[in-house]
Amino acid sequence: MLTTLIYRSQLNTSCKSIGLEAIIEKAKRRNSELGITGILLFNGVDFLQILEGAEESVIPLFHRIREDKRHQGVVELMRDYGPRRRFDNVGMILFDLRVDTPRSVLERVLRYSKLDSYLTSDDRVFKFIQTYITRPKPQTIKGTLFSSGDWQLEAEQAPFDKSLPLQPNQPCQFAFQPIVEPSEGKITSIEALIRGNDGGSPEQFFKAISSEDIYKIDLETKAWAFSLAEKIGIGDHKIAINLLPMSLVNVPDAVEFLVDQIGKYHLLPEQVVIEVTENEIISGFHQFHSAIKQLRAAGIGLAIDDFGSGYAGLSLLTRFQPDKLKIDREIISNIHLSGPKQAIVKSIVSCCTDLEITLVAEGIEKLEEWYWLESAGIKRFQGFLFARPQLNGVGQIHWPRPAC
Repeated sequence: MLTTLIYRSQLNTSCKSIGLEAIIEKAKRRNSELGITGILLFNGVDFLQILEGAEESVIPLFHRIREDKRHQGVVELMRDYGPRRRFDNVGMILFDLRVDTPRSVLERVLRYSKLDSYLTSDDRVFKFIQTYITRPKPQTIKGTLFSSGDWQLEAEQAPFDKSLPLQPNQPCQFAFQPIVEPSEGKITSIEALIRGNDGGSPEQFFKAISSEDIYKIDLETKAWAFSLAEKIGIGDHKIAINLLPMSLVNVPDAVEFLVDQIGKYHLLPEQVVIEVTENEIISGFHQFHSAIKQLRAAGIGLAIDDFGSGYAGLSLLTRFQPDKLKIDREIISNIHLSGPKQAIVKSIVSCCTDLEITLVAEGIEKLEEWYWLESAGIKRFQGFLFARPQLNGVGQIHWPRPAC
């Protein structure tokens, strides 16, 4: 299948001589043998390359390129498929903006195009090229690219009591996982993640419940989360609990129940954040919105969990604005390698900045993910990199520190 892949990268400044001409000649021979066309643009700081050819040739080549130490910060911008080639099969050609003007580069690129001129104006590949060659030349800023040798993780015991055993008549367990702000070295809240008494996942727990009882039990189990929070001594930290949106609609006096249980276990409503997920369709939206108003009037915080993964998306955000928005882990995973994910997160950051909504990035497992997101303006994080969920307690927290 004919594949077009576009990536950007930066010149590794630790390389004394990049030897572009020799690299281009070698790549030209290799690409010709593979039936790949490489269109490489360079402005003295970063590269943009278009690879076009059979999928079984382009993808392995891109993986080898990603491992090449002569450049860094390799980010995939586009992967697309088409019925015919955009470019002549030239193997590899360099367009050097240090030598040629943007206009002459664009004219030369178009001469290699196999598309009719009226098609290039609306073609994404040519839009990428035009944007690259007409933008101001970027500056190399020290510290903007991640280097694994610059950071290390430092373990610290969380300031809470040890994990608790199962309590009498306890219908479920909760695994507590901190949400942290590494730049400040602090825990901002603790999420209580429901588990079965055998330690099983939320899916397993709810699967064993009849559909008639699921919302009632979903709500009632939160009392155990508040109880455990009091027992482990969360102090004035906040606790976040997950709630199915329709539990607020289908269970009579749901908000009153939550408020009563919060007070019973000597917590303040302002300490509690209700996380509603996008993964359930919200019917009876007027009743749901009424419940949200009651929650807010009581002082309870609100977060949209798994943002970007479910049914509502931006539509839900237009109807009510939460205190927090948690970006789904599928968007976060390997964001340092994905241009589309980076563009989406930048838009979310801009939107939430305008609306004064706090952002949390979920599912952080790599230092590279944290570093990119921190650079993009996100300050709060949750994931295995920092702390794993621990049954009925809070385990060690790992803080990223500059390496000595």
